[in-house]
Amino acid sequence: MKKLLIVAAGMMAVALSAPASAADLAARPYTKAPPPVVAPIYDWTGFYIGANGGWGQTHSCVDFVTLAGTVAGGCADRSGGLVGGQIGYRWQTNQFVFGLEAQGDWADIKNTRVSLIDPLISTTGKTDGIGLFTAQLGWAWNASLLYVKGGAAVTHNRFDVFNNITGVGLASAGHTRWGGALGVGWEYGFAPNWSVGVEYDHLWMGRDNSSFAGVVTPGGVTLLGDGVKQDVDMVTVRFNYRFGGLGTPPVAARY
Repeated sequence: MKKLLIVAAGMMAVALSAPASAADLAARPYTKAPPPVVAPIYDWTGFYIGANGGWGQTHSCVDFVTLAGTVAGGCADRSGGLVGGQIGYRWQTNQFVFGLEAQGDWADIKNTRVSLIDPLISTTGKTDGIGLFTAQLGWAWNASLLYVKGGAAVTHNRFDVFNNITGVGLASAGHTRWGGALGVGWEYGFAPNWSVGVEYDHLWMGRDNSSFAGVVTPGGVTLLGDGVKQDVDMVTVRFNYRFGGLGTPPVAARY
């Protein structure tokens, strides 16, 4: 019986001493939770200006107006270099990017070929200027932007007819024509205000007519005028600088 009392008394002593021992333990230090991961989001909003350069090709078909009626003069492709600049404004909301842009390029796209209506003459077609006035719709993934564009296009062209034997010019016509443009591009922001991209555009320029003052070719064909149908393809590399402080400030995503 004494042993049972001694064991019971010992257990009570241990139970009573446990809270005191716990109270004597040092408080555990407070550890602040790590901050959330913050990923910067590239902002495409703002005015921008830039330069571009690349390659262009035109497909042109010529019809000559003669005393006998309209005669096909043949079709030809010509290609050459492009260099110019662009200016525009973009506005981003969520991942959608909307924009307006004006682009102008100096071009050296030309071709010379023997005419089908008279092998004694040749024609030279040249496009030396291209302008685009377009609206953009894009989809942005942070610093990467994929977009489509469409609007109006304008080209300045020159068409010459000359004698193959003497090299003397017989007729010449310079004209500016308007048409439509549709393009697609990709752009990447490699710095807060700088981006680089590549773009493809197709231009539908329709038909343009010119009149000649009764030019007689060496083969005896009287030329009264011509009509030229033209399409243009352009591939350009672009560099843009976006002016800071003119768009909405960058935001941050929390994960």
